[in-house]
Amino acid sequence: MTVRSDFENASGYMFILPWIIGFVSFTLIPLLCLLYFSFTKYDLLSSPRWLGLDNYTAILTNDPKFWQALQVTFLYVLVAMPARLVVALGIALLLNTKHRLIGVYRTLFYIPSIIGGSVAVAVMWGLLFSRTGAVNSLFGWLFGWSPDISWVADPDTALGSIVLLAIWQFGSPMVIFLAGLKNIPSSYYEAAVVDGANGWQRFVRVTIPLLSPVIFFNLVMQTIGGFMTFTQGLIITGGGPLDQTLFYQLYVYRRGFEFFEMGYASALSCILLVIVAILTGIVFKTSNAWVHYESKG
Repeated sequence: MTVRSDFENASGYMFILPWIIGFVSFTLIPLLCLLYFSFTKYDLLSSPRWLGLDNYTAILTNDPKFWQALQVTFLYVLVAMPARLVVALGIALLLNTKHRLIGVYRTLFYIPSIIGGSVAVAVMWGLLFSRTGAVNSLFGWLFGWSPDISWVADPDTALGSIVLLAIWQFGSPMVIFLAGLKNIPSSYYEAAVVDGANGWQRFVRVTIPLLSPVIFFNLVMQTIGGFMTFTQGLIITGGGPLDQTLFYQLYVYRRGFEFFEMGYASALSCILLVIVAILTGIVFKTSNAWVHYESKG
């Protein structure tokens, strides 16, 4: 029996060995290196020099761009991610029907998420919202006048333009919402109709509670993804104007690869890791009050 058990354990470890190697090589070791470099002065060209907590002290007490980047990123996450989830849920509800071409519609709605993170789309988005772009031309066609403004170059509208891009990339959460809707038994809706519930009441009393685990998953993943925003700020606005689109990851990139302050950039990354971990922990802690699992009754 012992020999059989040892053989089964060894077989199990062999099956998960590729994952273990990948985790250690591409997650654990880089994370430990990041933590070490955050306590050093490192410019990629010379050996790291130990500084202790100097990087963290400088970031928290003498770096206004850190606070600006943090503010921009928080504002972006608080506005863009909930809006994306609302749009994704709305589209998923529309696509959760039986129609001859429904598969085509689902594919078309998902395409923006496939290409949305590319440099080409970021360049296109910047052109669309430029002073001579299609958005201003559309205003002229619909209302007879065109705003004399570059939406991505104006401090008041630049971040909003990128928020619209984030909302447009609703395909990934939409597919997850759609899968969740498919798993809700139709008998629940039939019972609600018998009880006299209208469409809105069925949505609030049946759909939302049963879909809350999926909403929870999407909320966590989209929040984490929002803090990772980088390409849009780099390509569309370059962090401007007046640092109004200076996303946190873009600032980390600049300190690490433009100013060759890799130790400082590592400290910035560690701070972001802690912030995201705290926010994720808060979401998990509050989930007991609004996430409902069928197994819990």
